[in-house]
Amino acid sequence: MMRPESLPRATTPFLGFARLLRSHAFAIAPEQVSGFMQAVTLLGPRSMNDIREAALATLAPPPDRRDEFEAHFRSHFYGDAAALVEGDADEEARIKDDGKTSKQEIEVVRQEQGGELASASEQLNVREFQRDRDGLAAFRRKLATALPARRSFRTVRTHARGKLDLRRSLREIVSADGDIPSPLLRRRQTVPRKLLILIDVSGSMKHYTSDYLKLAHAAVQGADRAEVFTFGTRLTRITSALRIRDRDQALARAAAQVDDWDGGTRMGPTLLAFLSVPRFSAFARGAAIVILSDALERGDHAELEMAMRRLLARAFRLSLATPLAGDPRFQPATAALRAILPMLDDLVDGSSIAGLTDFILSLARPAPVAAAIWKRVS
Repeated sequence: MMRPESLPRATTPFLGFARLLRSHAFAIAPEQVSGFMQAVTLLGPRSMNDIREAALATLAPPPDRRDEFEAHFRSHFYGDAAALVEGDADEEARIKDDGKTSKQEIEVVRQEQGGELASASEQLNVREFQRDRDGLAAFRRKLATALPARRSFRTVRTHARGKLDLRRSLREIVSADGDIPSPLLRRRQTVPRKLLILIDVSGSMKHYTSDYLKLAHAAVQGADRAEVFTFGTRLTRITSALRIRDRDQALARAAAQVDDWDGGTRMGPTLLAFLSVPRFSAFARGAAIVILSDALERGDHAELEMAMRRLLARAFRLSLATPLAGDPRFQPATAALRAILPMLDDLVDGSSIAGLTDFILSLARPAPVAAAIWKRVS
């Protein structure tokens, strides 16, 4: 692909439109951008409608974001700022990555949703963690071997119960001048599944987020393929910060990265924002996903239901740990919980570190699905 500075000046609006869509979490490959400009060249273009049709055909916005795509097109090519007024009036779910693109924020326009006891208004704060010690060392040591496992496509040598490694066996026969040595065997390697932890840092969860972050640090230290995100009014990846071995330093780094401590909550939109970034949604594929949240959504919970359905399609096991379940009288009776209950493999007590560590260490063992356990929910 040609470098931007070597392209004609006339291509600037088209490249700018692709960058605009990417900044709003549309998944667009470089080949699609090249195809877009080639389509415009073939069409003339004779009118702005030709450019619009070329963009639709080559950039391929998902059907559920077609209206947002049209609004960005009118804003970029027509200068119609009013096209985005409705979206700008809503709160935004922002994505913050702590990796190589830690300074990049991908804004995803979503309708504000929240819990009956939670607020959807954004409030940016910082958090300081007290220096204390707990019993997470044993959890960290056991985690790597306790996680669910899967068979990898890679193979390793074995002396028994494997398949014949024909290529290497023939090589041994040739090197031994035709003698038939013991056949060489290989078997598919077994590797732990990914662990994805999503932590609610909204105001309704502020009494638990400190313990959850300590648990997440132990998980990242104990498992090679653990990923941790926080969500409230924004989505933040904090895995790199939690890879620091010293827990106090790791939590201090994470506290500096997360901007929306103890603020509002928009669980559905932030989970959809997570799924809208291909690199992030890949973390969920085949993973054991543990969401630490009270799952209180306010008003229409359609976005939360959609996000949970998409997570379920990618995950090996989808679990929700809510501190509300620590109350013996707890019932998943809210409209949001009733809607997502059939999609959950587990709905467990998230009010204590001890209970959460025991649960995560048991993820490899089969258990009845959440809907079967909470049958009393009408």
